[in-house]
Amino acid sequence: MTFKTGVAAPELSKQAERRRGWKSIRKNWELYLFVLPTMAYFIIFHYFPMYGVQIAFRDYTPSLGIWGSPWVGLEHLKRFFDSYYFWTLIKNTIGISLYELVVGFPVPILLALALNELRDGAFKKWVQTVTYAPHFISVVVMAGMIIAFASPGTGLINLAIKAFGGEPVPFLTEPGWFKSVFVLSGVWQSMGWGTIIYLAALAGVDPQQHEAAMIDGATRLQRVWHVNLPSIVPTMVILLILNVGNFMSVGFEKVFLLQNPLNLESSDVISTYVYRSGLVQGQFSFSAAIGLFNSVINFILLLTVNRIAKRLNETSLW
Repeated sequence: MTFKTGVAAPELSKQAERRRGWKSIRKNWELYLFVLPTMAYFIIFHYFPMYGVQIAFRDYTPSLGIWGSPWVGLEHLKRFFDSYYFWTLIKNTIGISLYELVVGFPVPILLALALNELRDGAFKKWVQTVTYAPHFISVVVMAGMIIAFASPGTGLINLAIKAFGGEPVPFLTEPGWFKSVFVLSGVWQSMGWGTIIYLAALAGVDPQQHEAAMIDGATRLQRVWHVNLPSIVPTMVILLILNVGNFMSVGFEKVFLLQNPLNLESSDVISTYVYRSGLVQGQFSFSAAIGLFNSVINFILLLTVNRIAKRLNETSLW
C-alpha cells in the first residue's frame, strides 16, 4: 500500500517517528544538556580507548605504533593458556571472587534487615555510623592497617591470640590465610555502605502489609521473612548481576599491597599478573590480551546471569 506521494507507508511512519524524536529533543534540550557531560565522559574515557585493544592481537612495538606493529592474531592468548601460571591465576582469581560473593553479598542484606528492625533512633544512627565509616578508609591505609594488625609479633590480632594461650599466626606470610584476610577485611570495610541501597528499598515497603501480617498473628521474624525480604528481592537480583559482572575483576590495589613472595602462591591473580607482565616486563601486547580475555569472561558472565535472572525472577538490567 502506498500514498499518493509514492512513498511507502512504513517509510512515512519512520519519518514521523524521527520528527517526533527531534521535536522532543528541541522541547527538552535542557535535560539533554545535562546528559551531555556523562556521554562525553564515556565516549572519551571508555569507548575511544577501545581503539588500543587491537594491540592484544599485534606484536606491539612503541616505535612502530599500533598500526605499524605486525599482526599476530591469537598468539598471545595461546601463550597465556599454555603458560605455567594460567591455572594458578584462574584458580586464585575465581577462588577469591567466589569467596567474596558467598560471604560478602549476604552480609549487607542481613545488616540492613537488622537495622530496619531497630526502634532506638540514637543507637541505630550509631550503628550505621560505625559500619559506614570503614568505607571511607583508602585502600592504602586499609592495607597498612591489615599488615599492622596481622603482624605475628606486635599485631593486635596475634596479641589477643597469645592472651588466650594460642600461638601467633602468620596471616600474611601463610598462603592458606591470604584469601580469608583479603575477603573478611573487605566485608568489614564495605558492609555498612552496601546496606544503604537495601535500607532505601526497605523504606518503600507498604506499612499496611506489616499491619495485615500482625493481624494474622505473624511474629517479627515472620514479617521480616515474608514481607521485608521479598520486597528487596528485585534489588538483590540487580546487585547480584552487577557483582557477577565483575566476578573476574579482583581489586588490584589491595591484592598488590598485601602481596609478598611468601603468599604469592595464593595471592597472584590475573590483575597482578597483567601488571607484572605489562608495566614491569614491558610485554604490552601480552598483558593486553590477558586483560581482554578477563573482560570477555566478565561480559559473558554478566549476560548469562542477567538472562537467568530475567527468566526466573523477571528482574534484569535490560
